[in-house]
Amino acid sequence: MAKKLASQGTPATAALAAAGVPFVLHPYAHDPGAASYGLEAAEVLGIEPERVFKTLMVEVEGRLAVAIVPVSGNLDLKSVAAALGSKKAVMADPKTAERRTGYVLGGISPLGQRQTSPTVVDESALNFSAILVSGGRRGLDIELAPADLIRLTKAITAPIGTSEKH
Repeated sequence: MAKKLASQGTPATAALAAAGVPFVLHPYAHDPGAASYGLEAAEVLGIEPERVFKTLMVEVEGRLAVAIVPVSGNLDLKSVAAALGSKKAVMADPKTAERRTGYVLGGISPLGQRQTSPTVVDESALNFSAILVSGGRRGLDIELAPADLIRLTKAITAPIGTSEKH
């Protein structure tokens, strides 16, 4: 088992190991046809979607920032802009996001990014003892304490997510 886990190393897992932060890897078989990477992870892993968070890159006043919200909802662009002291945010160009982070879409982790960016975590993360974020590739999530994620990414918390009403 240890050999298999070692083969799943990413910059995100390396950052966690270097910081001495406890985490659990959750690999799963990614379906390239999945409509939502985050909802796919929640479903395949059997974890409530409110505890699985997606990492989104936004542009605020010409600079990139990271927004981390539950896969069960959406990002409120006005709220993330306000949290970063601005009036307007737009989704970052996907290629720009990949270059900035060093990860591919669907596998962008908030941890171990090539270049760090201001980060905002939806405050709902604080409702859980552990949350899941991308591990740095499609088909790999990392479970960790929200406080560790916030500390390692130097994030602020704010109400930036919207819930989906089913």
